[in-house]
Amino acid sequence: MRTWLSEHFGLSVPVVSAPMATASGGALAGAVSAAGALGMIGYAAGPPDELAAEIDLAASSGRPFGVGMLAWLLPRFETLLDVALDRGVPFVSLSYGDYARYVDRVHAAGALVATQVGTVTDAREAVDAGVDVIVARGGEGGGHGRDLVATLPLLQAVLDAVDRPVLAAGGIATARGLAAVLAAGAAGAWVGTPFLACDESLYDEAAKGAVLAADLDGTTYTTVYDIGAQIPWPSEFGGRAIRTAYADKWHGREEELRADPVAPDGPTIWAGQTAGLVRTRRPAADVVAELAGAEHLLRAAAATLSSEPHA
Repeated sequence: MRTWLSEHFGLSVPVVSAPMATASGGALAGAVSAAGALGMIGYAAGPPDELAAEIDLAASSGRPFGVGMLAWLLPRFETLLDVALDRGVPFVSLSYGDYARYVDRVHAAGALVATQVGTVTDAREAVDAGVDVIVARGGEGGGHGRDLVATLPLLQAVLDAVDRPVLAAGGIATARGLAAVLAAGAAGAWVGTPFLACDESLYDEAAKGAVLAADLDGTTYTTVYDIGAQIPWPSEFGGRAIRTAYADKWHGREEELRADPVAPDGPTIWAGQTAGLVRTRRPAADVVAELAGAEHLLRAAAATLSSEPHA
């Protein structure tokens, strides 16, 4: 499948595995890249030497990969960006915060910059900041972001609004989903949730089991997990996670929770709505192979559309 993404990075499948800070380390990124897609390490905060070790692990695949960081945390952890750039990481995602201040720095190191957007205004601001790749993330997506627009409406609007490669994120788990966004004009898909339960994911067994057990309506978008844990995410960004009794109790009572925080009674399992499509634990390479089936679907659709109508 030839798109800007696959041509630029030499991929056989135009997919980026989302940089999920609690799930996607070097093992997962390397496995995705080795399978023909573009793996990403997610690293929000922590010792620079740990990030360096994850990068070295991903690099052992011999294939391109990327690193994703949180722009709102980077002023406290700028050394992490230096670690990634010094090791020649070719693709850096900076989202949710003042990422614009780092764009020139990434470009100077010869890498491309991506950022996740949840509105057309976000996308236009990213272009103005010099971002190379726009990730149109709809509200179906797992983890943090906006929940204002679903993926397909957002993707269509962003494709019409910007002159940069656009990746679609949120709600994409199978070959059908990838085929849909490629047909719409996306350069590829940004896929997270299907990789959460993979063998190489950093999620523990309980978290993987929760993803596998979730239904399509088994997640919720909320800020209460962060408020209760006193994690100072920018107020405009909530997160989508597996719904729990804690979220059911506190969602809609955010101000009360903020005034007197009560910590979640278990780990927050960030996941998107496509958790309802993830049913087996398997290697990351199998997920990439399934997504590669989008080519067959697109060719079949093209053949159908180009065939002579019946008399």
